[in-house]
Amino acid sequence: MKRLALHWQILIGMALGVAWGMMSSSFGLNSFTTDWIGPFGTIFINMLKLIAVPLVLVSLITGVSSLSDISRLSRIGTKTIGTYLGTTVLAVVLGLVLVNIFEPGKAFSPEKREEFKQQYAGTASAKSSDAAALEQQGPLQPLVDIVPENLFRAMTSNGSMLQVIFFALLFGIALILIPPDKAQPVNDFFEGVNMAILKIVDIIMMTAPYGVFALLAGLVVDFAGDDPGAALELLMVLGYYCIVVAIGLALMILVVYPALVVTVGRTKYAHFIRGIFPAQMLAFSTSSSAATLPATMECSEKNLGINKEITSFVLPLGATINMDGTSLYQSVAAVFIAQAYGIELDLAAQLGIVMTATLASIGSAAVPGAGIVMLVIVLQQAGIPIEGIALILAPDRLLDMLRTTVNVTGDATVAMMVARTEGQLHPPTEITVK
Repeated sequence: MKRLALHWQILIGMALGVAWGMMSSSFGLNSFTTDWIGPFGTIFINMLKLIAVPLVLVSLITGVSSLSDISRLSRIGTKTIGTYLGTTVLAVVLGLVLVNIFEPGKAFSPEKREEFKQQYAGTASAKSSDAAALEQQGPLQPLVDIVPENLFRAMTSNGSMLQVIFFALLFGIALILIPPDKAQPVNDFFEGVNMAILKIVDIIMMTAPYGVFALLAGLVVDFAGDDPGAALELLMVLGYYCIVVAIGLALMILVVYPALVVTVGRTKYAHFIRGIFPAQMLAFSTSSSAATLPATMECSEKNLGINKEITSFVLPLGATINMDGTSLYQSVAAVFIAQAYGIELDLAAQLGIVMTATLASIGSAAVPGAGIVMLVIVLQQAGIPIEGIALILAPDRLLDMLRTTVNVTGDATVAMMVARTEGQLHPPTEITVK
């Protein structure tokens, strides 16, 4: 297994998990699977939850503090961050629109959805109680709730992630404002912690094939019971869910980005795609915006004619805070899971998903698998059962490749827009596709 790439290992774990679950249903091994295999899936989920708070806290602090040169590039910085946040919000809203139109989670049979609903009746009841309590609060209470009264208390619950994000933003800004010689040791400390946390993510992802096997085996057993044929329904619904996500990602690349490139960047989109294509292919194969960053910068400078002053600032920042594809996927996945469990999300809850997915994308590490960690944050903030993540882990590797391609394309799109408005877009050298 060590000789295989991680995505092949995960795919093998998925296939074996489904096969084992169906076999367990056929040969009466459901109790064995539930008692001796399923817990390892729970452990995998717990590891993802474990890393969520420190990953967001440290990634955001290092990302914001890296803008120390924003005094020299204040105008460029404002345009860049504003555009990145705008495209991210657009991606999240697009995902919510699609998932509410197609309702892939409701493709489960009424019996299965009722079974899911009964399984998480407590969660649904708690949401109703929370909604009733919110009606008694003032209109600015959500804003008040973002500001923590105790950071350490906020860090004890993934459901308080917005409070952690607020502190990280405040701390990062403070590091920019204090003297550089005083801030540098702190920056070095958090940079080291960030590297350590990303290595922990790597370690967790090494266990992903086994965690996925256990999750899917337990999911198929719980879903199918003594009827292995019911597992086919799960596969069909997952396929429907993947199509909805793929439609959203395709709309970003084929509609949203072309509109921005043509209107603001004043460049033919065919030329843009030919220029950025090598970086797109690398993003697709590695599922990592960070690993693709050198290629993105090279393509943007040589193939698209963007000056290095722009690419050296806009693109590294984009690899940290611009996750359009990941944010769209998170919004679709969150509502899909809620639909599958019979949890109705009102407008306020879905607006909360917009805010959480947008802010979480800022702290999302540009490495494979980080999107799942961010999804945990979105689910918990919206009060959606975290166990539902097992439903969408199976096809996640393929979707990760697609959404990373969208992330990198969005980075280059914003870089071209900023370069055009700053007069730093020049005729490119000959386009080379490696």
